[in-house]
Amino acid sequence: MIRTLLAILAGLVVAIALMLAMEALGAWLFPLPLDARIAGEEDLARLVAQAPPAKLALVLLGWCLAALAGGWVAARLSVARTSMAALAVGALIVGGVILNVMALPHPAWVIAGGLLLPLPLAWVGGLLARRRLPARPHR
Repeated sequence: MIRTLLAILAGLVVAIALMLAMEALGAWLFPLPLDARIAGEEDLARLVAQAPPAKLALVLLGWCLAALAGGWVAARLSVARTSMAALAVGALIVGGVILNVMALPHPAWVIAGGLLLPLPLAWVGGLLARRRLPARPHR
């Protein structure tokens, strides 16, 4: 049980690192306007509303990659309950998406993708992490 919890934590750390990397890539590819001010939530909400679709797609891609890689790490490190560990990471990402879209307005396609894709992608990551047994020689 402890190993599974640590595996989920490791998967979450990897997921957060990937999400932050994708956010950084988006900020580099689509820098804020020179006159941008972020004095409060209203300013941040306005900037998200004005963000180009490609930048928002990078955010969604970050959530998806985070679910896939985080699910893979959690399942790979977990000895038992590998699917549960992977799905737990996906569920935590969906929870983060919910908090994010409650705080800042996002287009419907970003919200839908952020709510529908992380769980299946985390599950796929868990499937990809399954250890393969070596083939037995034929006698």
